[in-house]
Amino acid sequence: MEFKVEFYVSASGRSPVREFLDELKQSDPVDHAAVLRGLAKLRDRQFHREPLSKALSEGLFELRHVGKLNTRVMWFFVKDRRIIAVHGIRNKGQAIPARDLDIAQERMRDWKERFGT
Repeated sequence: MEFKVEFYVSASGRSPVREFLDELKQSDPVDHAAVLRGLAKLRDRQFHREPLSKALSEGLFELRHVGKLNTRVMWFFVKDRRIIAVHGIRNKGQAIPARDLDIAQERMRDWKERFGT
């Protein structure tokens, strides 16, 4: 049985990961295609570990793609084999900035409060 990858949608109806991917498609179509392939691979649990994925903290994971810039999509598991993608970033360094981790964790908390685990 495979997992289903979904995008977080805020209470106001925004989908920050979809917006991030739309911007990435315009700025770097090659990396955009690679990230979409990575998200598709997450449907198979064998890709829930390095090098494609890495656990971050408190149930949060990252999908990693190394290109011109490091591209990451942060996500978490929920019941019924679902994955919720909550935040996307691009940066030059290896570390995820604390601000971006906070954003991802807040979106995860928001999703769980509105929909349960």
